Amino acid sequence: MDHSTHDRIAEAAMRILAKEGADAVSMRRIARAIGITPMAIYHHFPDRDALLQAITAREFDRLAALMAAHPAEIGENSFTRILDFYIDYAFQNPRVFDYLYSHPRPGARQFPKDFRERQSPTMNRTVDELTSAIKSGVLRKDDIWELGMMIWALIHGYVALYRAGRIGLDEKQFRALCHRALRRLFHGLKA
Repeated sequence: MDHSTHDRIAEAAMRILAKEGADAVSMRRIARAIGITPMAIYHHFPDRDALLQAITAREFDRLAALMAAHPAEIGENSFTRILDFYIDYAFQNPRVFDYLYSHPRPGARQFPKDFRERQSPTMNRTVDELTSAIKSGVLRKDDIWELGMMIWALIHGYVALYRAGRIGLDEKQFRALCHRALRRLFHGLKA
């Protein structure tokens, strides 16, 4: 397999997804963008869904690496950094964010089985932080996967409402609101 062409296809698909959304990603558009025939793409990806799954997996791995590159001390500050990372990503990459987190898609990981099997690179980071916080006595013992899902759902809900125009705050005020919500959540979870 020619990895260069494979990577060029994936990168072109991601650019289209980021600029116009998943519905705009087509084999013809990708082929035109990188100067190959649409049929040549099928030597690398059996169909459009497989291509979208591949770029999604690649993006989640990229996000996990970015999260790991910004470690924080154990405790509330660690989760505040994860929250800010998530908000930054949602605002900087709205169409990719929507495709990854807000739309049904083939092969999407599901809670609880896929998460408990550590198949989610981004949730793994949150759960690892929770495990450390419980071991260090910052948080009381609980189901780490359910706690991780609760934190993600809280943040995602705020982001979805804000992006839908349902929260009438500027970005700085919105972030402060999210930080307060996270502090309240952690206050209730403390050991």
